[in-house]
Amino acid sequence: MFPQNRPPLLYLVSTLDNSRRHIVNDSQKTHLQAAVAAGTASGPPQSLKLTYPETLDRIKEEFQFLQSQYHSLKLECEKLATEKTEIQRHYVMYYEMSYGLNIEMHKQTEIAKRLNVICAQLVPFLSQEHQQQVVQAVERAKQVTMAELNAAIGHQLQAQHLSHHAPPIPLTPHPSSLQQPGLAAATSASSLLALSGVLGLQSQLAVKESLADSDHRDRDPGPSCVTLPNGERVRTLSDYLNSNKKRKTEEKDFGTDYGSDADRSEDNLVVDEVGYDPHAHMRSLGAAIPGASSGKPAYSFHVSADGQMQPVPFPPDALIGSGIPRHARQLHTLNHGEVVCAVTISNSTRHVYTGGKGCVKVWDVGQPGTKTPVAQLDCLNRDNYIRSCKLLPDGRSLIVGGEASTLSIWDLASPTPRIKAELTSSAPACYALAISPDAKVCFSCCSDGNIVVWDLQNQTLVRQFQGHTDGASCIDISHDGTKLWTGGLDNTVRCWDLREGRQLQQHDFNSQIFSLGYCPTGEWLAVGMESSNVEVLHVSKPDKYQLHLHESCVLSLQFASCGKWFVSTGKDNLLNAWRTPYGASIFQSKESSSVLSCDVSTDDQFIVTGSGDKKATVYEVIY
Repeated sequence: MFPQNRPPLLYLVSTLDNSRRHIVNDSQKTHLQAAVAAGTASGPPQSLKLTYPETLDRIKEEFQFLQSQYHSLKLECEKLATEKTEIQRHYVMYYEMSYGLNIEMHKQTEIAKRLNVICAQLVPFLSQEHQQQVVQAVERAKQVTMAELNAAIGHQLQAQHLSHHAPPIPLTPHPSSLQQPGLAAATSASSLLALSGVLGLQSQLAVKESLADSDHRDRDPGPSCVTLPNGERVRTLSDYLNSNKKRKTEEKDFGTDYGSDADRSEDNLVVDEVGYDPHAHMRSLGAAIPGASSGKPAYSFHVSADGQMQPVPFPPDALIGSGIPRHARQLHTLNHGEVVCAVTISNSTRHVYTGGKGCVKVWDVGQPGTKTPVAQLDCLNRDNYIRSCKLLPDGRSLIVGGEASTLSIWDLASPTPRIKAELTSSAPACYALAISPDAKVCFSCCSDGNIVVWDLQNQTLVRQFQGHTDGASCIDISHDGTKLWTGGLDNTVRCWDLREGRQLQQHDFNSQIFSLGYCPTGEWLAVGMESSNVEVLHVSKPDKYQLHLHESCVLSLQFASCGKWFVSTGKDNLLNAWRTPYGASIFQSKESSSVLSCDVSTDDQFIVTGSGDKKATVYEVIY
């Protein structure tokens, strides 16, 4: 940093401390060394004495030099900061481009999978001759270019004399498309259109709806976005709930919009509850599966370890036998007044607890007639939603969590329900709760992804399970109290060993997890996802079942205590009851709005649901 003819600053400071010290500059040293080497000593070297003013001048010069060096380094630093910002901008741009390409690839893969499933279901019902024609047409179709396919579609539309003569929509070529011009490719396009004629008009509608649904999801700005009826885009159920705060009037709450006709596309079938068949368009995929007494088309698939999907042949006794319901009858409507995000039912006292904005309302459903709340538990601020409420096994205490960092424990045995303890964590919200079988421990799923373990006797935080990279949305505990299952907005389901305090398993999905339940009597775990699928996993084997009756995200899920059946609810306004584990549909009920929460009484006699139209519904299970 210093030139050779300039002494270091520390050396000059030392000169100040030793004012009589002699200084020999570099040029004198060089001259002396040359003279000694030549053997001609020129006498003793001359010493240089610096006065105080001279020393101060040299210090000033050194300071100015250092100052100039500082400014030079500062400019270099600013230049590097600018370059860093530019690199970050390019990184974000490239990341967005890469993400867009991934979405497009996922979109094309999803379309291919859907078409393969449709073909796999249709081909067995065709004659041998037609099967060969279909296979040949599919193979030829793989060689058709996008331009030729557009031209063929345009020609077909003109031939059918459609009223709208818009030009063909340009399609993006697939990277694997074989660009083979000529008559063969044109013939392949014609064969593809002929194939659509063989499959029939209903098959075309099924493909249209499947592709539209896939395209709707894949156009989202993120992998887990949901479109609200007013066009707003939100990532999670929590964002959906919070979006209510942006509405202009209280009458336009999200529950009302959630169940409005605007939330249903023209292609969806909307009929009365008695005859509701949400997948009527699937009938074009083939006859009903043998053994399924409900007469529905294929909606349950077994997924093998290598990913192969096969329709499930239900056993003859799938929907009969002890403990299998025949249907459910609506008993009561509980007008909560706000969107009901959490419900639970007491088996012993026949009380229902409904959680909405800021409070939990208590209802006595043991008697017929119009229902009004018998108590109100003010748990949170008025604008914050209750997200979960759980009764302890004795029914004398209720734990409530929601959009706040504090859980509240309510004493229900007192003449007037009161808070007897509060549990505070660092997370801003609790999405779900679970209670250990011995009622000594409570588990809370937090918005920061942590699973907090609480000692209910001492009201203290015992430990935290960390692993989810996004909010932990749902939770259930095994019947023996040794394992905990959690689902998250990071598209994973995780299993935790409660004795050793470590993660045992992780299951990755292509969709956010909104709900799950562990079968009380078996080794099955049911998972409800944002993609509308319900998947039933064996916890120790790679086998699983995939169920396709919901048409939108599955918001809640609960097993019956007998373990033979479970229910799921969703944004499609449906309450579905399924046979464990293969998912034969036992019954359905269509409500007037999205069904956000559900619970089954411990004696399996009642089901309660909470919905977006500000009410809860109590059903009696008929066997």
